[in-house]
Amino acid sequence: MNKFYFRRIHLALLTLVSLILVSVSVLPAADNSSSLPSPPVAKKEPKVTNINGYKLEDDYSWLREKKNPDVKAYLDAENVYTDAVMKTTEPLQKKLYDEMLSRVKETDVEVPYKEGGYFYYLRTEAGQQYGIRCRKKGSLDAPEEIVLNVNELAKGQAFMSLGAFDVSDDANLLAYSTDHTGFRQFTLAVKDLRTGKMLVDHAERVDSVAWANDNKTIFYTVEDPVSKRPYRSYRHTVGASGPDTLVYEEKDERFELGVGKTRSKAYLLLISSSHTTSEARYLPADQPLAEWKLMQPRKQDVEYYPDHNGNFFYIRVNDAGRNFRLVKAPVSDPGNKNWQEIVPQRPDVMLDDTDFFKNYYISYEREQGLPQIRVTELQTGKSRRIEFPEPAYANYSYVNREYDTTKFRYGYQSFITPQSVFEYDMPSGASTLLKQKEVPGGYDRTRYQVERIFATGSDGVKVPISVVHLKGAKLDGKGPIYLTGYGSYGASYDIFFNSPIFSLVDRGVVVAVAHIRGGGEMGKAWHDDGRMMHKKNTFTDFIASAEYLLAQGYGSKDRLVIEGRSAGGLLMGAVLNMRPDLFHAALVGVPFVDVMNTMLDESVPLTVTEFEEWGNPKEKPAFDYMLTYSPYDNIQAKAYPNMLVRTSFNDSQVMYWEPAKYVAKMRALRTDHNTLILKTNMNPAGHGGASGRYDRLHENAFDYAYFLTQMGINN
Repeated sequence: MNKFYFRRIHLALLTLVSLILVSVSVLPAADNSSSLPSPPVAKKEPKVTNINGYKLEDDYSWLREKKNPDVKAYLDAENVYTDAVMKTTEPLQKKLYDEMLSRVKETDVEVPYKEGGYFYYLRTEAGQQYGIRCRKKGSLDAPEEIVLNVNELAKGQAFMSLGAFDVSDDANLLAYSTDHTGFRQFTLAVKDLRTGKMLVDHAERVDSVAWANDNKTIFYTVEDPVSKRPYRSYRHTVGASGPDTLVYEEKDERFELGVGKTRSKAYLLLISSSHTTSEARYLPADQPLAEWKLMQPRKQDVEYYPDHNGNFFYIRVNDAGRNFRLVKAPVSDPGNKNWQEIVPQRPDVMLDDTDFFKNYYISYEREQGLPQIRVTELQTGKSRRIEFPEPAYANYSYVNREYDTTKFRYGYQSFITPQSVFEYDMPSGASTLLKQKEVPGGYDRTRYQVERIFATGSDGVKVPISVVHLKGAKLDGKGPIYLTGYGSYGASYDIFFNSPIFSLVDRGVVVAVAHIRGGGEMGKAWHDDGRMMHKKNTFTDFIASAEYLLAQGYGSKDRLVIEGRSAGGLLMGAVLNMRPDLFHAALVGVPFVDVMNTMLDESVPLTVTEFEEWGNPKEKPAFDYMLTYSPYDNIQAKAYPNMLVRTSFNDSQVMYWEPAKYVAKMRALRTDHNTLILKTNMNPAGHGGASGRYDRLHENAFDYAYFLTQMGINN
C-alpha cells in the first residue's frame, strides 16, 4: 500500500526570425566567429511580489501564460536554436540510437505471474512502442488472450501512459486508466474480458483503483482539478447509471488519498498521507456497502501503513522512532491501544515496507545505504535475509498476487547485472533465477568494474557514491566523468541496470551516482538532514562528491558533466549557482528551479502537499532560508558552465515555465560565452518525457550526444 522523444524540428534556420514574435528579441551572437544564429532572448515584464519584508522580482512571470501565443513562439524559437547548436551532433545521435537499440531485445516476454485461474504477462513486439498485456487460462500452454494492447490505445495519440490495471477477482472485468496528454490526467475505463467489449463505465482524473470482492464494485480516488491532489474516494457499481457515491473527502490540502486491497483479499484500505503523517481507513472487501472505519486518528509526524493477515492487521509505524517498527493489532479493534510490537525500531536499519503472505511476511529494509530483503515465518518469527553479491544494486518485489503460497518473487539488478527475476522458496531459503533480461549487441559484464566509495561532506558526514567504469581503466584524473544525483523526498537512488549508459562507459566515461542527503538511502535521518531547514546539505553533499571523485583521479574537472531531473533539477540549479567553477557542463532536466514563486502559489499542482518537504515560504524563517538556495532567485552576473535544459510543455509536476524562466534569466545575466540551450517537448509528453520506448531512446541519444561532445568525445 505504500507509496521518473527526442523530437527534431525540421525547420530551416532561416525560419528562426519568423518564429520570434513580440516576446523575443535577438541579440548579437556571443561568438561572432560562429555560424550559429543568435539565441532568442525573452522580453522582460517586471512583476514584484512583496512578501516577508522582501521584494521578490520576476521579469519573466509572463511565460506562465500557456495560451499566450508569445509563449509558444519563444519556446519554438529556443527549440530551433537548440537544434542549430546540436545539428553537428546528428550523426553521433544516430550512432548512439543504433547502439542503444542494439542492446534492446525488441520482441520479448516478461515473467508470467499467477492471479486467480490465469497466468498474466507483458510482452513486446519489435517496432511497437508499447507493451501488450496478455493472459493464459490455467496453464502457460493454453491459448493466449490479449487483455490490453496499449499500442491500440495509442493509435492517433502522441503520448500514452497506462495507470491503473486491475482485474476483478472473478477475472471477468478489467479496470484500467490512461493518460494521452502527459499531464498525468487519467481516465478510468472498464473492459469486459469475456467479450472484449468496452463498457460505458468511466471516470475522469482517476488516481488509484481497487475492486471489492463482489466483482462489480470499484473504489477509486480522483484528483482535485487545480492542485492535482488525489482528494476524494468514490464507490462505483459497474453498469449503474447516475453519480457515484462519495466515500471520503480529504480536506487537509497537505494530504493525498490512495485506495487498494490487501493480498489476503479480506480488506480494502484507504490511506490518507502527507509527507510526514498518515492515517488509514479499512473496509471488509466483501462488504462494499459497509461504512469505512478509521484505524487510528492521524497524529502530526506519525506515519502508519497497515497490511492484513488472519485475525490481525500488521502495521508499519514510526511512532517510536524515525526508522519505523512493526506492530500488530486485532482486526476487531486495531487502534494503537492494542498495538503489539513485532519488530522494534532500529536506529541503523530502516524498515521501508512490508509484504504479507498467509504464513510469511517480507521486510524491505535499508542498512548502510543498501536495500535488503528479509523473509520471516509468521508462526515462529524466524527470519533470514536474502544475500546480494554486488557493492551497488537494486532489489524489489516482483508481481506477487497469490496469498497462500510459499514462493516469493523478487527483482534484482545493478549497473552491470540486467533485470533479473528470482523465485525465493520461503521455507528453504533457496533462490531460483526465472529470467535475466537478455542484452544483445555483444554486451559483456566482465568488461566493467563497480565500486562503492565515500566522500566526506562539508560537516564530516560520509556520502556514498556508486561508480561504474571500464575494468582496468587508468584513473589518472584526465578522463571524462558523468555524475548524477537526486536527494529529495526520502527517495533512494538505487542502482538499476540502464543499458544506454554503456554508450558512455564503453567510451571511457566514469559514471557515478551520489547518494546525497535528502534521499532515503541511509534511513529517515538521511532524509530529514536534507529537507526543510537542512536542504542545503543536499547541495553541499553533491559538491563534496564531485570534489572527491576529481581528487581521487576518476576524471577531470574540464570533462565533468552532471545531470539531475525534477527535484534533481533543483540540485543542478543550486550547485551551478554555488560552484559554477567545478563543472564543465550540466543537463538540467524538468527542473524545480523557481522555488519561491512556485511555493508561494497554492494554485500550482503539488505546492501545498510539499510544504513539509521544502517549507512554507509564507512563514518568514522558511522564506529566508529557501531564498538562499532557490536557483532562479540566485542567478548572478558571472560565468556558468555549458547547460542543456529540458522540459515538456505538458508537464504537470514541474510546469514548463520554471525551466523557461530559468533559461531566460540565465541568458540575461550570465557573463560567459558557454552554450545554453533549452529543449521543450511541445508534443504531448510528461514529466519523464516521451512515452514510447523508441521515442525515449531518441531522447537518450540526444542527451548522450550532448554529454559526449561536452566531454570532448565526438564519435
